[in-house]
Amino acid sequence: MTRPLLNRRLAEFGTTIFAEMSALAARTGSINLGQGFPDTDGPEEIREAAVRALRDGLGNQYPPGPGVPELRRAIADHQREWYGLTYDPDAEVLVTAGATEAIAAALLALVEPGDEVIALEPYYDSYAACVAMAGGTRVPVTLRPHEGAYVLDLDELRAAVTDRTRLILLNTPHNPTGTVLTRAELTAVAELAIERDLLVVTDEVYEHLVFDDAEHVPLASLPGMRERTVTIGSAGKTFSFTGWKVGWITASPELTAAVRSAKQFLTYVSSGPFQYAIAEALRLPAAYFDGLRADLRTKRDLLSEGLAQAGFEVYRPAGTYFVTTDIRPLGADDGFAFCRSLPERAGVVAIPNAVFYDHREAGAPFVRFAFCKKTEVLEEAVDRLKRLA
Repeated sequence: MTRPLLNRRLAEFGTTIFAEMSALAARTGSINLGQGFPDTDGPEEIREAAVRALRDGLGNQYPPGPGVPELRRAIADHQREWYGLTYDPDAEVLVTAGATEAIAAALLALVEPGDEVIALEPYYDSYAACVAMAGGTRVPVTLRPHEGAYVLDLDELRAAVTDRTRLILLNTPHNPTGTVLTRAELTAVAELAIERDLLVVTDEVYEHLVFDDAEHVPLASLPGMRERTVTIGSAGKTFSFTGWKVGWITASPELTAAVRSAKQFLTYVSSGPFQYAIAEALRLPAAYFDGLRADLRTKRDLLSEGLAQAGFEVYRPAGTYFVTTDIRPLGADDGFAFCRSLPERAGVVAIPNAVFYDHREAGAPFVRFAFCKKTEVLEEAVDRLKRLA
């Protein structure tokens, strides 16, 4: 056959860098600080809730397409209790197979061929693939390092909007940079969306992983944004059960119905028994969420300080569980080559940030490490990385 087998929209996307680096970690026996998954499970009572659901026959057959009622109510209650946002669990909440399916369903539902989608780069790699599958054109707006953090240039964002722009794809707290957009920045985004009549899909899966003085502000809570915002949440990052793949969207009835129309032809339903367990997880007391943040903040500081001692320039994150570093102080400027050699040099695996950019040169000297690991694992990684210094 002369025609390529792979759909041309996906031709630029090969095997993900995460698969490559995880295989490299396994082959070399390195500590894997590349892929963002914890190395411990979440709360025992939530695991037991999943076991109980299995034994009681809850979710072992197809659950309802929008998600089990118990979880949809828990999601609506969570949004109200944490952010003062009121959603109808029957018409404005949709359960998905993790946030990744939520992103795919939202973009497939809302974007048509020729529509432009603005995304903040560096961006989670599925954003680009989902925009491509929808036939849209991605328009990156680059977050750039400034005084120890990554910042959004609002003028650049405004300039990126054209008559073909359909929506802004936002992520805060932001992976991979750890930036948490401020209320002032989000207000400017909201004003722009209203002025230019844009939709916004906002990925907020790290909503509870914010540190120090950072504040997570849901875009939908700002004036005029509830009816034009699809908010994506997930249990994986908050409760350390990434393999359960339980995510969700909250949005107006019209937006939810649109996303559901696409979602029903993807997985249709998933994670039946786990949905009941996550419904209980969302009702955990505030002490759980406080403890999670405190634990990750300590680990952030441990890894950040160790990376600085090893010679990296470190951008200490205000949220998520990733820390971005600049490798140029170590005499390198190619993140791909650096990460591929790091297992042999130091016995540690990281991810080159350039994979998250359209403008690869802008991300070339930056490398991401994950700190959602056991303290002893991070301590060993820090000791190994000191070889670089």
